[in-house]
Amino acid sequence: MFIARQKRQTNIAEYILYMWQVEDLIRAHYFDIDKIETNLISQYAQPSKIKEEIRDWYADLILMMHEEGIRQNGHLSFLKTLMCDLNEFHLRLLNNTAEIQYHQLYLHASQYINELKAKSGNQIANDIETCMNALYGLLLLRLKKKEVSRETGQAMATFSQLIAALSKRFLEAEHGEREN
Repeated sequence: MFIARQKRQTNIAEYILYMWQVEDLIRAHYFDIDKIETNLISQYAQPSKIKEEIRDWYADLILMMHEEGIRQNGHLSFLKTLMCDLNEFHLRLLNNTAEIQYHQLYLHASQYINELKAKSGNQIANDIETCMNALYGLLLLRLKKKEVSRETGQAMATFSQLIAALSKRFLEAEHGEREN
């Protein structure tokens, strides 16, 4: 809950990736709040009142996942909306001729994005969704301590740079620090 709140305020992409991980943790604990409390919440060095807030947060997410029918897979609707907002902002940046650096980052990443779309057969996903899915996959591989090929590492680096730049600009716009 605290990590999510902090990430939401500082890096929208990290927030989305974190929340996807929380969704998967909830699934891994079979939507059982008691298991989540035992395995996750109890590990926090927080007063019982704070742990109660964290438990309520997880319980709310469990309820939302049930209501939205995403027990097996998928993402919460508010996360999908954020992804759409992020992609729309990405498209605005691409249409802004003053965003030279962002255009260059996208140009470097686009080759890998197209390759990944072709390999996965998912031509429907937008470019930002493709990057985010790839970065989440990389996170899961790292958690499992799996090796990543040099080529995959290069692709992920371009995705990471693009998403970092997008996130920075998105939050600046959200905080009224930039137009777009």
